[in-house]
Amino acid sequence: MHLGVIGLGAIGQALIAALDGRDGSFGVTRLSLLARTESRATAQSHLTAGGPLARDAHVYTDATDLAAARPDLVVECAGHAAVTAHLPVVLRSGIDVVLASVGSLAGKGCEALLRRAAEEGGARLILPSGAIGGIDLVSALALSGQPMQLQYRGIKPPAAWAGSPAETRLDLGKVTEPAVHFTGTAREAATAYPKNANVAATLALAGPGLDHVTVELIADPDATGNIHDYTVTTDAARIAMRIEGRASAGNARTSASTMLSLLREIRNRTGHVVI
Repeated sequence: MHLGVIGLGAIGQALIAALDGRDGSFGVTRLSLLARTESRATAQSHLTAGGPLARDAHVYTDATDLAAARPDLVVECAGHAAVTAHLPVVLRSGIDVVLASVGSLAGKGCEALLRRAAEEGGARLILPSGAIGGIDLVSALALSGQPMQLQYRGIKPPAAWAGSPAETRLDLGKVTEPAVHFTGTAREAATAYPKNANVAATLALAGPGLDHVTVELIADPDATGNIHDYTVTTDAARIAMRIEGRASAGNARTSASTMLSLLREIRNRTGHVVI
């Protein structure tokens, strides 16, 4: 399998290292990376210091060139800006894409743009579960067409909210008890907190929609990781889910399980038995 990866931040680095550390690399035998022009030398240096899969990778700086290399699957883990800049080209080329930055679909016109590009190319845009669990059941319940109520609470240590609008609402260095710094819809959360609220967007897209999920974001000095707490109520079932994920080694805002969900999508692409 020829795998394309967009972005070499904390998630991209962890994903490539995980593939290089596994026998057979889930069938991935070739790797292509898309990086920013100004980051190409740094990306190449990082790959050269990695395992055999990383060392043999080719680095591109243009999505057209990446698409022309014809990877079998592309994994995006570069952030919201990269989604609209690069993914339409890849999807129109008929290449399936796994989207880590699910919250980008809350942006104006983004979901329609990517959906249209996928339809034109006969490709699929795959939304992984990321740091959240139970997405399969939420999505199944949504198929009933019956009303669904979904409330989500994202709880992280104060430092994990650094660089977000939480800094304008709280003195993150002086938070001594759980403090709510955002209340709104999943669309509003994903738009205002692009690096923190992908989970809210994933739940909403699996369930009642971006404008019909209530979100609270909380800074809690006693939180030891990134906590995702949600409830779903329908005529068919009620779900109460709480996940306490450890932060990734390179980014306190991202759960370590986010990369593992991308790895799972790659395995399911190449495996003979998938779950």
